Amino acid sequence: MDSRGLDYTVLVIAIIGTINWGLIGFFNFNLVAFLFGNMTWFSRIIYAIVGIVGLYLISYFGRIGSMGKQQQ
Repeated sequence: MDSRGLDYTVLVIAIIGTINWGLIGFFNFNLVAFLFGNMTWFSRIIYAIVGIVGLYLISYFGRIGSMGKQQQ
């Protein structure tokens, strides 16, 4: 099954999430809270989606290993 579209979408969401964490770490500025409010229902949904994306990205470890075996 080709899941490239899902993979690219997940990577974009993960990149946006890491940029937000970088802003928090370097400048103490939470972009999600700034745009959607501090722990509103919408911001909590965004945090949950980023968390689910992180769990999905764990599956990359298995797929990366299997890609190397297919090319040999």
